[in-house]
Amino acid sequence: MLQLMCTRAEMLEKLIDAYSGYFDIERYGESRLPLAASCHFHVRSAKYVLLKRAELWSAESNEHVYIFSVPELTAETYHVCEKMAYEEGMKLIHPDRNHMYTYITAVFLCDACTEEAKKCVRRCRIYKSFHFSLYGWMDFHTVLIQRGANKILTNPSGRDNAKLMKNIFMNKKERRE
Repeated sequence: MLQLMCTRAEMLEKLIDAYSGYFDIERYGESRLPLAASCHFHVRSAKYVLLKRAELWSAESNEHVYIFSVPELTAETYHVCEKMAYEEGMKLIHPDRNHMYTYITAVFLCDACTEEAKKCVRRCRIYKSFHFSLYGWMDFHTVLIQRGANKILTNPSGRDNAKLMKNIFMNKKERRE
């Protein structure tokens, strides 16, 4: 069973360590609180015929993860952080014929959480298509990791993130069982 007994700083370090293998990490000190870090991932796939100039197709996929660390997550704090993650992530999207998708993920690390904030995390549904999905789409994921809790909350789009977080925070013995 998952029990998150480490401090928020330790949780942040575990997350950054897990993301650092594939993502570009930016840490923020006291300057952008409650935003603790952001992680950015970009991949481009393409198919060529003999030469790179003879490109048949290409697809760009992006993911931007914004990690927020707060002592207590309230609905007001949630909405401020959600807006910040959405605006920062949308600035990084450049929809064109090669853009396939972009995921913007807001991860909340907290010691305590109000019921209203939990509802906000679960009910978040932000999705945007660009030119009727011809230029790709954007999907917004939310993840709540509460210290001492035994469950990781997500919105419907972020269920895969819950699996990832469980793998990050479970110890090796629990994973084998």
